[in-house]
Amino acid sequence: MSQNRRDFLKLTSAGVVAWGLNVPAFLNRAVAIAPDSGKPGGKDTVLVVIEFTGGNDGLNMVVPFNDDDYKKARPTLAIPASQVKKIDDRIGLHPGMDGLAGLLQDGALCVMQGVGYPNSTESHFRSMDVWQTAAPDDFLTEGWLGKALKGMPGAPSFHLKTSNEKSPLALEGAPVRVPSITTLEEFQLQTAAANGADGKNQRDVIEGSVKSKEGAGLLEFVQKTAADTYASSRRLHEIGKNYQPKATYPNTPLATRLKLAAQLIDADLGARIFYVSIDGFDTHAAQAATHANLMTQVSGAMTAFYKDLAARGHGDRVLMMTFSEFGRRVKENGSKGTDHGTAAPMLLVGGKVHAGLAGKYPSLSDLAMGNLKFTTDFRRVYATILDRWLGVASKDVLGATYESVEIFKG
Repeated sequence: MSQNRRDFLKLTSAGVVAWGLNVPAFLNRAVAIAPDSGKPGGKDTVLVVIEFTGGNDGLNMVVPFNDDDYKKARPTLAIPASQVKKIDDRIGLHPGMDGLAGLLQDGALCVMQGVGYPNSTESHFRSMDVWQTAAPDDFLTEGWLGKALKGMPGAPSFHLKTSNEKSPLALEGAPVRVPSITTLEEFQLQTAAANGADGKNQRDVIEGSVKSKEGAGLLEFVQKTAADTYASSRRLHEIGKNYQPKATYPNTPLATRLKLAAQLIDADLGARIFYVSIDGFDTHAAQAATHANLMTQVSGAMTAFYKDLAARGHGDRVLMMTFSEFGRRVKENGSKGTDHGTAAPMLLVGGKVHAGLAGKYPSLSDLAMGNLKFTTDFRRVYATILDRWLGVASKDVLGATYESVEIFKG
């Protein structure tokens, strides 16, 4: 067997074992984008989407503490005015959201009120599909973020997952499959070597120390591709090993994933979209303690992430957006919980947001079968983010034109 043939087999074998089918495509894009942070795209805006899985109780996240209807509907769950983090004389944040209340004072939190869509469904699965495809009247297989990525050539994106979490529908349809990862270690090279000597030989081939005798050809092309990929994977490993956060991240799963996002953003890989989720919001019973814990986790993680990146000069580049498949009913149930509802607020965090309340809080006296009537179509929020933040034509993604909402400065 010729040297070329042996080298090629060693090279391709090592590469397949190391990364599987999806990661090399990302790493090779990262090589093209990453080395010089001054290149166009190195400082582009970034969107971090945070999914509240299960149906978040918006009334107890953004609290109408002076509304008598709120107090009457929730004899055990209503949060007293003395405990909320007040935004104005009517509305406040859950008492567990100290960090986000501080970001509000710093001008980095926008609260979009009363978000929903016509003829809302209270099914977890259908509602989540609606939000992820931005298509209440259709059953689509492509997500709104996947479509957006078609208008962002070469921009990597990431789904930062828990161990058993599947890739979200929102990212389907992207021109290149979006990697779902839990740690940076997943990008490290793992050879198929039987012993140390074999491992060194495989790395020698990948790093290019074994040269093709025939000049340009298939081996040289594969070797160059693998060498670039290996170099990028080593860089990612160094990012994780050397990263020193400039804010204290809580010891929670959401904070861990947002810290990973911060590492990747600060590395100037050119990534534009990150997707993370936090579960547990289906609070049909004994809601108070569960929801308080979730609000504390969300606030702590989002605050640490923003402060970390702002301290590194990325505060004006990053926008965090939260959503849940639906809100909860106004009236608490007999189990001291709340059942599936409709409209709910969205949180937007970043250095360029219009701080404070946006939109109109829904009426608690004018309900539809016990549910809030939405005041802002969620597709208006998406359209504004697509057009004004990501620089992608919203009509191409959403299939129609939607009026923008005032969530950004200027």
